[in-house]
Amino acid sequence: MKLYTFFRSSASYRVRVALNLKGLRYEQIPIHLRRGGGEQLAPSYKAINPQALVPSLEDNGRFLTQSLAIVEYLEERHPKPPLLPGDPADRAVVRSMSLAVACEVHPLQNLRVLNYLRNVLHHTEEEATNWARHWIALGLEALEPMVLSVPNRKGFCFGDTPSLADVFLVPQLYNARRFGCDLSGYPALVKIDAACRALPAFANAAPENQPDTE
Repeated sequence: MKLYTFFRSSASYRVRVALNLKGLRYEQIPIHLRRGGGEQLAPSYKAINPQALVPSLEDNGRFLTQSLAIVEYLEERHPKPPLLPGDPADRAVVRSMSLAVACEVHPLQNLRVLNYLRNVLHHTEEEATNWARHWIALGLEALEPMVLSVPNRKGFCFGDTPSLADVFLVPQLYNARRFGCDLSGYPALVKIDAACRALPAFANAAPENQPDTE
């Protein structure tokens, strides 16, 4: 497998965690999102991913895009250890937590949105940062009670082992810290994040431990 990735991309971070949790070997192909105006915009990469986003995963000659779709593909192809619980309702709960990050928070604070605010709408760097903080806070304010409402929760977002929700939570909290967000209002999420980052699968996927880290 080949993973087209960028060390600081939280979407790439999710897929690295999932690959590590599954114990799968993969080659990293760095796509720098800023160098030369953004390597993701090169025609050669857009031929792989027409959205010009990372990550992309190449497996068995096929190119897969969108981090959630990639992680679900890995779950179906390599079901052990599972990232989703067995009960359909429980699976829906875990997916809802993951989607709260993937659909409601991440798209509004990713690089291309912030660049549009800066370069097209001419917002200051402070205004762009405050925009990101606002949407991150709104998402985390919802995710904290979602996690706390899980019956008999044991250490992670759902149950006693990392799930799809944890795979999405940890990269988002990395982003929150990068933007200087106040995380004091989310003690459950911070505790889960610490438990996850203590595991090799998460630690080895962290941005600071990637070959293209700057």
